Order: sequence, then C-alpha cells, then structure tokens
Amino acid sequence: MPDPRSSPPAAARRERILSIIEERGFAKVAQLSQLFDISEVTVRSDLDALAEAHAVHRVHGGAVAGSGAVIVGRHGSLERAFEHSMLAGQQEKARIGREAASLVQSHQAIVLDVGTTTTAIASALLDRDDLQGVVVITNALNIALLLEPVIPRFTVVVTGGTVRPLQHSLVDPLAGVVFDRIRADLAFIGCSGVHAVSGITNVNLPEADLKRRMLEASARCIVVADSSKLGITQLSRVAPIDKIDTLITGVEADASELGLLAATGLRIVLAR
Repeated sequence: MPDPRSSPPAAARRERILSIIEERGFAKVAQLSQLFDISEVTVRSDLDALAEAHAVHRVHGGAVAGSGAVIVGRHGSLERAFEHSMLAGQQEKARIGREAASLVQSHQAIVLDVGTTTTAIASALLDRDDLQGVVVITNALNIALLLEPVIPRFTVVVTGGTVRPLQHSLVDPLAGVVFDRIRADLAFIGCSGVHAVSGITNVNLPEADLKRRMLEASARCIVVADSSKLGITQLSRVAPIDKIDTLITGVEADASELGLLAATGLRIVLAR
C-alpha cells in the first residue's frame, strides 16, 4: 500500500502529472500510481481535478493532453491559460503596462517575463515611437511575435528552451542559459502572488525558477501585478520583498494590503 506521506502535496503533484501528460501525450493511472507512490484512487482524483480545469482529457485508464487552466496553487487555485487570463482585468493591466513602459529608456536592455500583464507592457512599448536601440529579452513566444513590427528599432532576443503551451512560455531545460550571459538594466516580472511576508510567488514551478534567473541577471527588478494578486501566496517562491525594487499595480488594490507592503519599504506605483 503506497504511503501518502511520501508523496508531494496535491497541488505540486498535479502540476508534475500535467507535465508528464503534456510531454508524453498520454499517461495511465497505473503508471502514475507507481511513479508517485500513491493509490490509483488518488491518481484518478488528481486526473479528475485536472480534467475539470480543462488541462487534460480523461480517457479509459488514464488521461490525454488537453488545454486550459490547471489546478496548481497551494490552496487549489487555478492557473488559467493565457487566453483566459487576458479576459480578466484588461483595463487595469493596460494601465499597468503603460506605467511600466514609461520607465524604459532608449538603448536599455530589458527582460520581459511571460504573462498577460507583461504582454500589456509589450503593447505599450509599441506606442513608444521615441525609443531607439532597446533590447528586449523574453521567454514569452507571444511577446516576441508582438514586438516583431518594431524590429530593427528594437532587438528582440528569445531565450529558447522548452515550450510550455499553457502560457506560451519557454522554460528549462535551456531557457535559463541566456541569463548567465547577459546583464539587463530592467526586469519586468509577472507573478501569481504578492505578499508582505511570503514575498513574490507563482503557481508554476518551472516558470518561478526562470523568474529568479531573470532577477539575478538584471540591475533593477520591477514586479507588475494586478490588484487581485496582492495578499496572495502561491506554491513557488520567486523572491522575498526586499529583492524587488518596485511594484506596479492598479489603483484598485486593497488599501490594507498596500499598507502592509509599504511597511516593508517596497516602492509601490499605482497605475491610474
């Protein structure tokens, strides 16, 4: 009988199960039971949860790869597919994007993380006709394509790595190699949670690892997060608050959460 105490927490386990299914295209209940040392009943429960989130499709004896949101958060929260996230808080994200883009100067090298709010930054940069010689390093395929019209005024560098379809992102192996060879002026980092004590967190483990590499490769780090992310703690820690230079969020942010964050000494900019 498998010992449930030896298995990872449900949220982390489900993310790993999803990664296996995405890589192989299909996984059997019996195989996952043996791999994670959990009962087949638990595996079926995990697959059912992923299917309900539209991340996989259940078939007889297992599951096949699907698309949509996936349950990965510490408290069972959803990581929504990029297209789903784009529908939430569009106006707030657009304002955050414009505020962040206003910080970019000509001939700077900037890192643009994956995500809908960082995509809003890329959109705002398209309107900055005054900018010349900006180098954008990104692990987001959609951002690279969005910025294609401003080449050669901008140089767009894609990290490479393994494609993660849910967010159109590139992750390790290989995605982090480029950050060992560059020094950027600014890094614009997205996240799933901003908490005064827990710091900057993310629902997805592989992307959180890459965010840390981005921080280390940049002179300044600016976190962009819509107001719904404040006060939230997710599965994987990206960085403590004192490693962040600035947080840009919307005026919709809860005043009490802003107060707790400000008490840490974090510089906060409200996008109006």
